[in-house]
Amino acid sequence: MATASGVSTPLQLPSTRRVGGCCSRPGSPAPGKNAFPRRAAGGAPAGTFFLKRDSVYKGQSCHQFLPLKQSGRLQAAVLPVTPPLLDDEEKRKQMCEDYGFKQIGEQLPDNVTLKDVMDSLPKEVFEIDDLKSWTSVLISVTSYALGIFLISKAPWYLLPLAWAWTGTAVTGFFVIGHDCAHKSFSRNKLVEDIVGTLAFLPLIYPYEPWRFKHDRHHAKTNMLIEDTAWQPVFSKEFRTNSLLRKAMIFAYGPIRPWMSIAHWLIWHFDLKKFRPNELPRVKISLASVLAFMAIGWPLIILKSGIAGWFKFWFMPWMVYHFWMSTFTMVHHTAPHIPFKTSEEWNAAQAQLNGTVHCDYPRWIEILCHDINVHVPHHISPRIPSYNLRAAYDSIKQNWGKYINEASWNWRLMKTILTKCHVYDKDRYYVPFDEVAPEESQPIKFLKKVMPDYA
Repeated sequence: MATASGVSTPLQLPSTRRVGGCCSRPGSPAPGKNAFPRRAAGGAPAGTFFLKRDSVYKGQSCHQFLPLKQSGRLQAAVLPVTPPLLDDEEKRKQMCEDYGFKQIGEQLPDNVTLKDVMDSLPKEVFEIDDLKSWTSVLISVTSYALGIFLISKAPWYLLPLAWAWTGTAVTGFFVIGHDCAHKSFSRNKLVEDIVGTLAFLPLIYPYEPWRFKHDRHHAKTNMLIEDTAWQPVFSKEFRTNSLLRKAMIFAYGPIRPWMSIAHWLIWHFDLKKFRPNELPRVKISLASVLAFMAIGWPLIILKSGIAGWFKFWFMPWMVYHFWMSTFTMVHHTAPHIPFKTSEEWNAAQAQLNGTVHCDYPRWIEILCHDINVHVPHHISPRIPSYNLRAAYDSIKQNWGKYINEASWNWRLMKTILTKCHVYDKDRYYVPFDEVAPEESQPIKFLKKVMPDYA
């Protein structure tokens, strides 16, 4: 039970019976809302639970995850992972099987720093090669031009294939701008700013606002509240009202592969989100995007009509956002990868343990300039995209047992879309259908219809 010091100690309960997916003591009163099941290191025996005080971080409730309308029952949920489990090879192999991973790494020791990992990399992986940088531009421009040609010639039933190619090719534009923002494209910073701005224009992405927010993602990867990429849902927000709850279930479930559109709108166009010294550059980027829309869109419509705008711009843009959302969530989202408060956060663990290397089909890797060789990019964003594979080989040689690896597969996506929802300090994530089973039909639908191939 919870002691005066707040430390949780085991509480032995009598034999239990299942009631609607919950375990309760026969004839016992309903436990208080602070009762939350927790697996002890090495696995607690049946009937052993832990009582833990509700903890609050910046006003967000972290542990109240009894189902809505069933808050008087004690949930017999099992923690998907705790740090001791990461030291158990057999359990890591089982998690790989369950989650669709090839490898789940051991937890990096607390005394290892990000500088230790960075210093182990060969110096040549940091070197900028202008020829390779401009070759990546050539690859993206030619593959995008080919995609536009295919769209113009394809019969209606082949348009989805043409859109898939063109949208993936334009994702390469984003990766080029991404390298420019990290100062890994050219030694000339003015060239980087110009190329980055131009590369982002077809995506209607303002370069400087994205750069400022993305730098924060690297500085605070998987830090609760502070990371500007994905954040888990908070229990307090989830319980606010039914309409918001339903919207969250759809956003983190069926439409999650396109939620980068919401991120794009929320984070990049609101001047209030930027510091005063950032505003001049932000305004230039916003003006560039608005000019592209004001000139480019009417030209497309004038040449090919509204249907042409939909066919040549909108559908490839939707494919781009599918990749943008998918890449980002796969990079840092899994049941065993925690978000941590600023007080608990460890840079080396967040960047090495908290980043996933995922292999995609080779044509996607080529068109997207190896952006999914993502572990070295989070060790140092200054590594150019064309050196990421060499850097990753070095990391595998020196730090291989701490790495998370996967190949893009249905089970991996199903795990993220159906399990990684509401934040919990100990369990990392609690699925929507455990917190609000009656309202989580979209999640249950995904569990039913998504293949389980790994």
